[in-house]
Amino acid sequence: MIKTDILIIGAGPTGLFTVFEAGLLKLKCHLIDALPQPGGQCSEIYPKKPIYDIPGYPEVLAGDLVDNLMKQIEPFEPTFTLGERAETIEKLDDGTFIVTTNKGTKHHAPIVAIAGGLGSFEPRKPPIQGLANYEDHGVEYIIRDPEIYRDKKVVIAGGGDSALDWSIFLTDVASEVTLVHRRNEFRGALDSVEKVQELKNLGKINMVTPAEITGIHGEGKVTGVEVSRKGEASFTLETDHFIPLFGLAPKLGPIGDWGLEIEKNAIKVDNTLDYQTNIPGVYAIGDVNTYPGKLKLILCGFHEATLMCQSAYQRIFPNKKYVMKYTTVSGIDGFDGSRKEAPKAVVKAIN
Repeated sequence: MIKTDILIIGAGPTGLFTVFEAGLLKLKCHLIDALPQPGGQCSEIYPKKPIYDIPGYPEVLAGDLVDNLMKQIEPFEPTFTLGERAETIEKLDDGTFIVTTNKGTKHHAPIVAIAGGLGSFEPRKPPIQGLANYEDHGVEYIIRDPEIYRDKKVVIAGGGDSALDWSIFLTDVASEVTLVHRRNEFRGALDSVEKVQELKNLGKINMVTPAEITGIHGEGKVTGVEVSRKGEASFTLETDHFIPLFGLAPKLGPIGDWGLEIEKNAIKVDNTLDYQTNIPGVYAIGDVNTYPGKLKLILCGFHEATLMCQSAYQRIFPNKKYVMKYTTVSGIDGFDGSRKEAPKAVVKAIN
């Protein structure tokens, strides 16, 4: 059985930063994630997409943000159970918890912090006959490695931010990019819509609207898609890849059966003092929680993780008083024996 001070469900940015804040309090962390690597959505769904609202970073790729967080928490020696999903939770008589994964791995901790983002994701797939036969053979719902589209013909379907952003990005990678949307209007950010229109005018993006992809062609691999417009005869677009980007459907999964108070597919927390759920000792931080005024931003998840760790410390050590010190003053002592602190000025006596 794996024992730790704080058991974190979810190894996305919020879960990873929790390790740092807990480490400052000398609390050990273990993380469980169903994905095979840390980073959550940032690693699995959009590692090459830039993020613009991380303080101190005018622009940072999602994958680079994860790499930086991993480097930041390295001195605190977090441990991981990856590729396994948190399945059940049992509260013991002493108030601690046993969390068991779908593969039977048991974890014991006095604190459970659920930082599972929006939960597990499944792509919303268009109702195209035979589409599943081409998955991983020219049909992709998530772009993990843009290089596989190098010098290829790509057709993207969708009208939201993801479809717009990837259409823009792939113009510098693919030999041909076609964006198909069922409406003339798009739901994405205004600057993205304007950029796509600009690239269309420059001949770098082919835009087909209003239209839908209604069929797919190819022997074992995609060679073309069928495009339909109302009142017109359908036609075939030759392509090497078809990428339908209609969003991802989030699901809480087994956590939804843990007796937590759920509101609109998110875990309700009682207050913004410590983000504790209706089960004492179980917290929810990041995109997975909800409360009045909630904003689903990474930086908000960092803030929630910080306050949660303070509350966790008081719960584990009710008779100890923790006095917060700024890292600029106290430095950082890693569990690995490392020490980080600002150099101290040397004052020489004047004779």
